[in-house]
Amino acid sequence: MTRAVMKGAILAGVAALGLAGVAAAREARPEPFGGRWSAFSKEDRAAFADARIAALHAGLRLTPDQEKLWPPVEAAMRDLSRLRQGQREAWAERGRMIDDAPGALRAMADAASARADALRKLADASGPLYATLDQDQKRRALVLARPMRPHHGHGWQRERGPRGERD
Repeated sequence: MTRAVMKGAILAGVAALGLAGVAAAREARPEPFGGRWSAFSKEDRAAFADARIAALHAGLRLTPDQEKLWPPVEAAMRDLSRLRQGQREAWAERGRMIDDAPGALRAMADAASARADALRKLADASGPLYATLDQDQKRRALVLARPMRPHHGHGWQRERGPRGERD
């Protein structure tokens, strides 16, 4: 695997992790303004995903040749976002219906497999674009993708150290 392909896969993973985090862990984490992510409507969550994708796109400042490589990346990110939304809804429904641990574990495994497939598609879609990015674009991509990662979903929160303390 070439270095550029590996970097592309890493960027894709970083960008997608926030869109594909485990719904259970996400639901248990307090969200901004004292609310919970689940308190937002489906339309709100879709708008936030659109905004994150648009911010990444705008921040990359793609050249005309790079711009041609963006649509498959955006489509894969949107597919991942829709998958995550569907999994969140299924998780909420299972919470009320499944009363056996093996069934819950099976559902979690199925969800993880679906996320893995979607992440592979994003990695494949982003590889060609990432290979064309210059160092400035790569640096901006890492910063702009940060709000998409689980546990770092809000740009105004500071990093936690290895023992959980704030920097």
